Amino acid sequence: MLATIALTDEEQAAVDDGQAALDQLLERLADIRTPSGATPRRLLPITEVRQGNTPQA
Repeated sequence: MLATIALTDEEQAAVDDGQAALDQLLERLADIRTPSGATPRRLLPITEVRQGNTPQA
């Protein structure tokens, strides 16, 4: 199935420009309120995730 989703310039940059743009977008979105009123930063701890890295024990 194909779907067309309109993206903001920041979202499109995250798709096109890779990890740095994605990190910047996620940082900005972390402080936008959810429908419940809390922000994602308050709901979940923000941790750095890199493709291909495995957690160290």
